[in-house]
Amino acid sequence: MLSTVRRLFQVSSRGISLLSRANKKFDINDNNEFVDKVMNSDVPVIVNFHAEWCDPCKILTPKLEEMIGPMDDLNLAIVNVELNPELVHTFEVKAVPAVIAISNGLVVDKFIGLVEADMIDNLVKKLTNGHHPPDKQDSAT
Repeated sequence: MLSTVRRLFQVSSRGISLLSRANKKFDINDNNEFVDKVMNSDVPVIVNFHAEWCDPCKILTPKLEEMIGPMDDLNLAIVNVELNPELVHTFEVKAVPAVIAISNGLVVDKFIGLVEADMIDNLVKKLTNGHHPPDKQDSAT
């Protein structure tokens, strides 16, 4: 009986950790959701403006997911430019991919296009005060 309870607890606790990991990356569907999940976030957020037809976006997004995945103190918001024209206008996005780093409701840094891994790493370090998992730092290059 005790082993069954332990197994159930392990499964449920694993489910909770997987759920919290999944919530680190989220799609933004409208302005209200952007304000709630990005501008009012307790942790810094990297906002990735992308489009389905954008080949560099298809390379950058998985790279960002891999880098941010193991980090507890950073989230990733994905904004489809075709579905969110107001956000595109507000943040003056002229090309995709465009990445904006937001901390405490303020834009801290940004870049446009497919950039070197160390530029992404520097952006992450700026948002997390230099804390970056050492194993992911090397694999992102």
